[in-house]
Amino acid sequence: MDITYFAFLLITLALLFDFLNGMNDAANSIATIVSTRVLTPRLAVAWAAFFNMAAAFGFGVGVAKTIGKGIVLPEALSLWFVFAVLTGAIIWTYGCTTLGLPISVSHALVGGIIGAGLIKGGASVLVWGGIAKIAAFIVLSPLAGFSLGALLSILVAWIFRRWSPRRVDRIFRLGQLVSSALFSLGHGANDAQKTMGIIVMVMVAAGWQQGFHVPIWVILSCHVAIALGTLLGGWRVVRTMGMRVTKLVPVGGFCAETAAAVSIIGSSLGAIPVSTTHTITGGIIGVGSLHRMSAVKWGVAGNIVAAWILTLPGAAAISAIVYLSVHALGGE
Repeated sequence: MDITYFAFLLITLALLFDFLNGMNDAANSIATIVSTRVLTPRLAVAWAAFFNMAAAFGFGVGVAKTIGKGIVLPEALSLWFVFAVLTGAIIWTYGCTTLGLPISVSHALVGGIIGAGLIKGGASVLVWGGIAKIAAFIVLSPLAGFSLGALLSILVAWIFRRWSPRRVDRIFRLGQLVSSALFSLGHGANDAQKTMGIIVMVMVAAGWQQGFHVPIWVILSCHVAIALGTLLGGWRVVRTMGMRVTKLVPVGGFCAETAAAVSIIGSSLGAIPVSTTHTITGGIIGVGSLHRMSAVKWGVAGNIVAAWILTLPGAAAISAIVYLSVHALGGE
C-alpha cells in the first residue's frame, strides 16, 4: 500500500478512536449532572461536548508528548506498528462501550502501545519510566478523586450547615453547571491529547516530519472528534455511571465533579495521561460513601474495577496479535 494513503488511513483510524473515546467517556462527563437531574441527558452531552472542544486552547501538548515518545522509543515506530496499536485500542474500547462498561480508554491505548512494542522490539524498546508513571496513576487518580470528593463534601456540609436543604439544592443545581463544565474541560484537555500523540507517531513514521511537535490542525481535529463522540454518547455507559453506582443530589454531584476536574486538569498540566473514568468514579464513590457505605452499589463498582484491571493487558494482547499477524504477512 502507498505510504501516503496508508498514513491518511491511520490518521482517520486515530480520529475514529478519539470519537469512540468521547462516546465511552461521555458517561464521565455527564454522569453526575444527569444523575441529579440538573440537565437532561441530551442537554448534558451538548454541554460536555462544547467544553471538550473549548479545551483545545490553553493546555499545551504535554500529554501528547508523553503518549508519542514516553512509552516506546522512536526507533520502534512504523505505520504497521501504529495500525496494531489503534486496532487493539479500538476493539477493546468498542467492546466495553457496547457492554456498558466505563473503562479507561487511555489505558486501552497505552496497552496497545505496550503490546505492539513488545512484539516489535521486546522490552528494550519500551520506556519503562514513562510506563511506571502511567501505571502509578492507575491507582493514584481514583484515590485523588475519592479523597478530594470526600473532603469537599465535608467542607461544603460544614459551610452550609445552617442553610435549608431546598436553598442548598437550588444553589448547587447552578453550581453543577460550573463543575460539569470544568470536568469536561479537563477531560478534553487530557484525552484529546492522547490521540494527538498517536497522529504525530504516524507523521514521524511516514517521514512527514522530524521530531515531536503537534501541528495546529492535529490539535483542532482531535478536539472536534472527541467532542462529536461525547455529543452522541455511549448511553449504556451513561446509565452505569450516572444511575447505578450511587444516588447523588446536586451538592454531591458538584463535589464529585469538582474533585475530578481538579485532579485531571492538574495531571494535564503535569503532562500525565490519566483516566477520567477512574477519577470521576473515585469522586462519586468518595461522596456516596460519606452518607453510608451501603449507598454505594459495590457490585457495580466491582465490575467497573474489574474492567479497569483487564483493560491494559486486554488491549495489549489484541494489539500484539494484530502485529504478529501483520508481521507474518510481511508488514513491518
